[in-house]
Amino acid sequence: MNAAQDLSFLALIGNAHLIVQLIMALLLGLSIMSWTYIFRKAFAVRAARQQTEQFERSFWAGGNLHTLHQNASTTREQSGALARIFEAGMGEFIKGKQASSQRDPLDTGAVLDGARRAMRAAFQRELDGLDSHLNFLASVGSVSPYIGLLGTVWGIMNAFRGLANVQQATLAAVAPGIAEALIATAIGLFAAIPAVVAYNRFTHDIDRLAIRFESFVEEFSNILQRQSR
Repeated sequence: MNAAQDLSFLALIGNAHLIVQLIMALLLGLSIMSWTYIFRKAFAVRAARQQTEQFERSFWAGGNLHTLHQNASTTREQSGALARIFEAGMGEFIKGKQASSQRDPLDTGAVLDGARRAMRAAFQRELDGLDSHLNFLASVGSVSPYIGLLGTVWGIMNAFRGLANVQQATLAAVAPGIAEALIATAIGLFAAIPAVVAYNRFTHDIDRLAIRFESFVEEFSNILQRQSR
């Protein structure tokens, strides 16, 4: 019974070397931060997808563009990324039309270029916001196994150093040290696997949203070009 208690998970962590315990604490902190970003990013990507679908339905319903622009401006934070891209392009188009009518009524090319640049800038801002913290997940997924391996190597090295004071080396003598060392690798994998899976999933979802944003920018630019004739 005592042997079973000594080889329990918590007992192994408590009896581990200080360096190994610090590595375990670091991996646990990385895992907690990783799961925090995973849940936050999951909600953010889901909300961005729903807001994009809702705005696309409103836009392609054939409503007035000025009314849609006014609604997107008044509810800017809640309207979603695609609505903010539309608002940037439509707002720049309206300002450009007003300015060109005072200077040169035929200067429509510069107006369209300004609207397209405004949408591209808004597109990059929205994409940067969606991509935030993905690098952290990628770093956790790639580095955590090596950090855990460092703890394992250190723990095994410390276990074999302890055998120098033992007259006869047996499996019972070396097993606790090796077991507590291997826990570091297990914690490292526990931190790395969800981070890698989440990173790949979020990257795929964000890439699909980026394609929808780019397609909208081109389609809306064509609509503005037809309206400026």
